[in-house]
Formats: sequence, C-alpha cells, structure tokens
Amino acid sequence: MKLFFKGLRLVLGPIVLLWEALTTPKGVVRSQQLQGEVDEQTRLLTLYQFKTCPFCVKVRREISRLSLDIELRDAKNDPLARNELMQGGGKIMTPCLKIVSPDGPVQWMYESGDIISYLHQRFS
Repeated sequence: MKLFFKGLRLVLGPIVLLWEALTTPKGVVRSQQLQGEVDEQTRLLTLYQFKTCPFCVKVRREISRLSLDIELRDAKNDPLARNELMQGGGKIMTPCLKIVSPDGPVQWMYESGDIISYLHQRFS
C-alpha cells in the first residue's frame, strides 16, 4: 500500500506543478514605492512548503496574486529547512508561515486557510 501511494505521488506531482504553472494568477500592481514597502515587510516572512502539496500550491498562488516576495523553503528536500520547521513550529506539516515580528517574537502559522487570511488582511 505504501508503494502504491508513493507511485501515485510520482504521477500526480508533475500534474500538480503543471496546473500551478498554468493557473497562477497575475499579481496586483502597486506603485514602486508601495511595492518596496511591501517587499520590506515580507522579508520577515518565510513559507515552509512541499513543492507538490496542493495546500502549499494554494498558498503560493495567493502569494503570487498579492505580488509578495516571500522566501520559500522546501521542508521535504532540504534537511536544514525541515529541521528549522520542526524546531520552530513543533511539527513537520506544510504549509507553515514563519512570521517574525520586528520586535523579535516569532509565530508559526499552519493551515493554508489561516495563512491566506493573514496575507490578505496584512497586504490587500
């Protein structure tokens, strides 16, 4: 059974990535000054993700739609990113948005719906 699911992921993974590439929306257009301010704020955000995870694709699409420059870390294939996610967030689950406050505290936000709501509230 485990082999079946592994094979299924191998087949569906490229399809998920193709679908993402074909359907990713164009981002919002901001003035150069406003986009610079948004870019400065997004430097405090990191998305831990698995490349072919449908929930991660959903979050990446919204990041594109909002024209956000958020660092992406592959928690599946990058052992350092995986360890950071486990140490900081407490579990290997994606997507997870790491939010560093300017005054220091760090929040680890799981669940694609919560992440998307947060991004819309902060950057729409």
